[in-house]
Amino acid sequence: MAAVGLDPGVLGPGSGVRRVTLPDGRAAVVKRGPSVAAEAAGLRWLAVPGGPPVPEVYAADAEWLVTREIPAGGASAAAAEEFGRRLAALHDAGAPAFGAPPPGGPADAWIGDTGMRNVPVESWPEWYAEHRVLAYARRAGLPDTAVFDEVCGRLPELAGPPEPPSRLHGDLWSGNVLWSTDGAWLIDPAAHGGHRETDLAMLALFGLPHLGRVLAAYAEVAPLAEGWRARVPLHQLFPLLVHTVLFGGGYGSRAMAAAHAALRA
Repeated sequence: MAAVGLDPGVLGPGSGVRRVTLPDGRAAVVKRGPSVAAEAAGLRWLAVPGGPPVPEVYAADAEWLVTREIPAGGASAAAAEEFGRRLAALHDAGAPAFGAPPPGGPADAWIGDTGMRNVPVESWPEWYAEHRVLAYARRAGLPDTAVFDEVCGRLPELAGPPEPPSRLHGDLWSGNVLWSTDGAWLIDPAAHGGHRETDLAMLALFGLPHLGRVLAAYAEVAPLAEGWRARVPLHQLFPLLVHTVLFGGGYGSRAMAAAHAALRA
């Protein structure tokens, strides 16, 4: 924290997320927790030319992360279309492999408040089955996980045409798209190399303003493979299982329903 002239002692030991003014007058967000090293590496990796803007990392270490504070604004149709085009550029920046962590980032990363392991694998179906779906189905405490085993066994045929690894935000629900006065910014990433349809499916999971315009603008720049809409439930399996692990409740039923929908597709 010395790099930004901020004494961690003033924040207190229990601080999670705080908005502060740095000694030089910059508005910043300060976070503390086990996920900050992965988040800092992810933000730096996602800052690609032509991609969605991300907050500048002012300082980071194993315990603290200090980033630029982004002023909030409204979601407009024009901003949504620009976001779609920029998201396509981010995905096109690519990754070394499926499951590859950001350069300098730890393999043991986080999504929400639960761990997420990034293990580079050449095949997306193999990686998604072992390190995303099955890894969380085993932890979810559901009475019957056979449908997830069936999905994973059929992933090579369910996944659609092979695609190269994309550079993903990795936790792209609507709460991590910050609408500002100058467009849509990405915050709180769980960045890794993955399938671009995963980010798009997560945008649809909890609703995003002007989502249709985002997707249309994205497809103009980077057309999606035939049948991508039918594969949305397949790509939503992972975040739904994560929510089942974290919150229980009806998320387990939603994950089961998504698995059955993936098989029907």
